[in-house]
Amino acid sequence: MKFRPLGDRVVVRRLKEDQKTAGGIIIPDTVAEKPQEGQVVSVGPGAPDNNGKLVPTSVKAGEFVLFGKWSGTEVKIDGEDLLIMKESDIMGVLEGRKASKK
Repeated sequence: MKFRPLGDRVVVRRLKEDQKTAGGIIIPDTVAEKPQEGQVVSVGPGAPDNNGKLVPTSVKAGEFVLFGKWSGTEVKIDGEDLLIMKESDIMGVLEGRKASKK
């Protein structure tokens, strides 16, 4: 199924973090903090400004972003856990980050 967000909403896939500390201790999922980094899956067309003119979103699919700890709404689409958030919840784009292999 394809999903296209509306307005200035962005669909983000959280990046998985290491489940070990620097000392080698394994952190269980129940106490691990959720990562605040993700990869943009899709973006909406943008939101209208005060004059009704469409302002396009500034992030693009495939970019890596940093977002707030409590940002977005968690959804499951085709069995994959994703976040849907407003573009304003994104704090910035992580430049130079390469996609990791699954």
